[in-house]
Amino acid sequence: MSILDDLRKLSAAEEFFDLLGVEYDPNIVRHSRLHILRRMGEYLHKAAPEGASDDEVREACRDFLAKAYQDFTKSSPIEERLFKVHKDAVKPKEEPKKPFVPLSTVTTSNG
Repeated sequence: MSILDDLRKLSAAEEFFDLLGVEYDPNIVRHSRLHILRRMGEYLHKAAPEGASDDEVREACRDFLAKAYQDFTKSSPIEERLFKVHKDAVKPKEEPKKPFVPLSTVTTSNG
């Protein structure tokens, strides 16, 4: 069985940290658990070591989890915007539209 098979069986974020041997602050994990695991998945998806041994994959997973955890020790879930609800909560403001008056409507009166 591979490390990826072992990871698929886990259900709690703390289990990922324990299995991969990554130290963590329980308070940070409590508040950002889904974000940390999602970010780890993004890192793994982008840079998964192809053709690597199980030990190399384990080390990559460990590094990606540690990196994802660090992201959330320096930032917040809203700042990182991994989930749609956070992306929508911080949408950029649109520029207010300036009124437009067509030149054809401007007339001069010689009163």
